[in-house]
Amino acid sequence: MLADLKDVPQNGIKVMSTFACGGGSSMGYKRAGCEIVAANDIDPEMAWHYKRNLNPPNYFLCPIRDLLTKDLPPELFALDILDGSPPCSTFSMAGSREEGWGKDKHFREGQAKQVLSDLFFDYLDLVERLKPRVAIAENVKGMILGNAKGYTKMVMARFKEIGYRPQLFLLNGADCGVPQRRERVFFVAIRDDMKAFPLELAPKHKWISVREATADLQKLTDEEIRETAPALNDLKWWSKTQPGSDYGVAAMKETGKPTGFSTKKLNGDTPSNTLTATDMFKHWSQCRKLTFREWKRLGSFPDDYEAKTDKIGKYMIGMSVPPKMTEVVARAVIKQWLQPT
Repeated sequence: MLADLKDVPQNGIKVMSTFACGGGSSMGYKRAGCEIVAANDIDPEMAWHYKRNLNPPNYFLCPIRDLLTKDLPPELFALDILDGSPPCSTFSMAGSREEGWGKDKHFREGQAKQVLSDLFFDYLDLVERLKPRVAIAENVKGMILGNAKGYTKMVMARFKEIGYRPQLFLLNGADCGVPQRRERVFFVAIRDDMKAFPLELAPKHKWISVREATADLQKLTDEEIRETAPALNDLKWWSKTQPGSDYGVAAMKETGKPTGFSTKKLNGDTPSNTLTATDMFKHWSQCRKLTFREWKRLGSFPDDYEAKTDKIGKYMIGMSVPPKMTEVVARAVIKQWLQPT
């Protein structure tokens, strides 16, 4: 059990996490006092990390669609919350997202092929089968922009069709106590037979800067010094890049060539940029990459979260919902819908 989750008072709320990834959402629910009774993901690497850090009583390593016909434990038909964060690269604003809609693809090496734009509806089919009191799903901001708005309307319509009253929220991780400006969309739906007012969800946590979040981590180990050593590209562009900007700005100014835009130099006095699955984020005052310990702080992951390697750990954090974001949503749902006073 992760140390900062051991002494959280329990509230009896039972949760299943689908598309569980490295456990970001689940750690948020546990921070809110919930019990994780089951988890699911298709990726063996994700499964190893989830089990290592959270050790749920039930783990299903399979496509979510398999859960629609598989024999499942009876407790999964009495869930308070069914959580899901379907892989979202097809709705990201980066790249030609519409070209990936409706197509089979590997989300990551080692996985079976899936039609990523269908996975949200697979999740909704599981909601229809298990009938939890509340369903919560997270995705990227791109779902409410451009052509994807039509897809989002279909998701909302499907929620209603299967007997739920859905609401849609756009949240910023920095407003939830995460030292990261990560905007995400949350679908929160309550079952039709439950009496409740519409959920109010507008967190206003004081923003935490990168420097503040990592102040006690600046003395690196010898291994961290080796792991985060600057590459030639860093030695060339880091000093020419303003905090909060990217190498591409400096490169364009000096060479006129559009290169290096994906490499970010963080601003120590603000929350981080959105962390992604690539290790392209540089320290604000030292010419180096960020350590895994710093990534965990910026992702609101526990300090003792374990990964096979720092590289994989950073990937997990970049792919995961920050625990503190999920905690904020969970606490609001519990207080207003599941355990109102």
